[in-house]
Amino acid sequence: MKRRIDIHRLVEIVRYYQAGAVNAAFGFGAYALFVWFGLGMYIGQVLAYVLGVAFNYFTYSRHVFRDAGPAKLRFMGSYVVNYLMSVAALAAVSLVIRSPYLAGLVVIVITSIVNYFLLRHMVFVRRAKL
Repeated sequence: MKRRIDIHRLVEIVRYYQAGAVNAAFGFGAYALFVWFGLGMYIGQVLAYVLGVAFNYFTYSRHVFRDAGPAKLRFMGSYVVNYLMSVAALAAVSLVIRSPYLAGLVVIVITSIVNYFLLRHMVFVRRAKL
């Protein structure tokens, strides 16, 4: 049985990855800058993550999930889960990929998929239409 593609969902996913590209550039740029300054990949990830969370909230809430209600606390909670997952992934990926820059980039790709589902189903819940 064929399933009909929901155009709204498809547009939302496209917007998610548009915002995600901007967010990733911001976060990875901050991460790379911190590593370049000699702070190490884990300290760089923590600092970039903290800066990125605030930046990401605005891009996702205003560009992707515009029809959802405010969700700052749920957003922060989802990013705690996302952060723990990304640290574990960074540790695992860095065993295979020695470049901290490439390892960080691979982790962004992995965590972005999980993050969409967290944001879509647990954070930015659609407002009821009246």
